[in-house]
Amino acid sequence: MPTILGQNMCVAQTADGRFPLTWTQPSPFLEVERSVWAMIADAQESPLTEQEITQIRGLGDKLDLREVSEVYLPLSRMLSLYVEERRGLQGRVNQLLASQQATTPFVIGVAGSVAVGKSTVSRLLRELLSRWESTPKVALVTTDGFLYPNDELERRGLLDRKGFPESYDRRALLRFVASVKGGAESVAAPVYSHQWYDIIPGESIAVSRPDVLIVEGLNVLQPPQNGGLAVSDFFDFSIYVDARVGDIETWYVDRLIDLKHEAFSRPDSYFHRWAKLSDEEVREIGRATWRRVNEPNLVEYIAPTKSRADVVLRKAANHAVHSVLIRKL
Repeated sequence: MPTILGQNMCVAQTADGRFPLTWTQPSPFLEVERSVWAMIADAQESPLTEQEITQIRGLGDKLDLREVSEVYLPLSRMLSLYVEERRGLQGRVNQLLASQQATTPFVIGVAGSVAVGKSTVSRLLRELLSRWESTPKVALVTTDGFLYPNDELERRGLLDRKGFPESYDRRALLRFVASVKGGAESVAAPVYSHQWYDIIPGESIAVSRPDVLIVEGLNVLQPPQNGGLAVSDFFDFSIYVDARVGDIETWYVDRLIDLKHEAFSRPDSYFHRWAKLSDEEVREIGRATWRRVNEPNLVEYIAPTKSRADVVLRKAANHAVHSVLIRKL
């Protein structure tokens, strides 16, 4: 049965594993094919080198110069225009109200499933946006740092639901984004270690009045609960990274194999015991974990928030973006 997202709007998983945006009324999105979207970049040259892209790229992502130039450079330019327009609007409102309110950071949310590549998208946009004259200072924070520590998750019986909405300290995340958006001089965010699979006690990163703040996480587009505020209420723009469920499962399992041969081989890794298993044993564990944890989280909580995004990046099986959905103005 489809999950209702709004008036005359619903989303349902199809037989091919997609969660298409489907409406009985005209769609609020304009779908732009990759070939058309790439034309925006014809007169622009990517400011990143192949070496920089390699450093940005996550495990399993097939990111290259062509993908950057044809997909993400145009997206970064569009975002820079949104920032410029928002500043101009704020200035006109200040004039109307005879106010001297300072310019506040432009906040971008990036959502999507585990292993879909949203972290790479976020890092890439941070680098590209910082090259535009209007947005030289760009900060990136992932919501992993706002997960409850493992001890607290275990106390609450949520260790097996890590990544689900209830596994996050949503109040702390809300306070953080609200403070940055409110123009606070410096705001601290906790740090999560994928190596330790836990929050690092006493460690934090400081975000100091950026031009743009990117907030990346699984459930950042969740709607408000019980009439309260949601972190997405503070977003000026939001992006959802989309792909077929079957493709994401493949990427997730393949990434575990890569981690087995790299990060998991380190003695201090939480998953060090997996390094001694065969590749097929790790694949079996990965498929079971996907179906028990990550797929239910995607189906029940993450995918239904797609319609709340301003842009949806649709990926093909090779990790390349094949079309872009843009919310109509």
